[in-house]
Amino acid sequence: MNRKLTIATKSNRIVGPVYIITMFLMALTGFGQMPIYKRYYMSDIPGFGWLANFWTTRYVHYLGAVVLLAFFAFIMFDHLLIRRKLRKLTMFGYIRATLLAGIVITGILFVIKNFPIHVFSAQFIIFLDLCHLGFVMSFLLVSLYCLLLKKKWTTVI
Repeated sequence: MNRKLTIATKSNRIVGPVYIITMFLMALTGFGQMPIYKRYYMSDIPGFGWLANFWTTRYVHYLGAVVLLAFFAFIMFDHLLIRRKLRKLTMFGYIRATLLAGIVITGILFVIKNFPIHVFSAQFIIFLDLCHLGFVMSFLLVSLYCLLLKKKWTTVI
């Protein structure tokens, strides 16, 4: 078996679980930034009390974002250096990648907004919030559609 194909196959076993766990953590803590867990008493469930603490969910969300960015960098370099000659992105792969890029860009702008030296207008912050939430919800819906209809990110060339 080709050495590049062997490396690609071994890394593929790790990619799926890391992606699913990280995305679940990001969605859980992202929705925790809105006070829904406390408001609807979901934080009263044993073990979920930390979801009602804004600062805890924020820092866990940031930690998840670091893992997610590192994961995306790995996937991009893996695709460009190894898999590009073996696989290509499908239409749904491009759609999900575009939505993820929107999530990452708006998320980075949110981090910049939290630094005291940058001042964004209130209108821009609301626009940014709606864009981030819109990208996230669109990504979740497209991912659910792809999961139900077994649409893959890539296809063999």
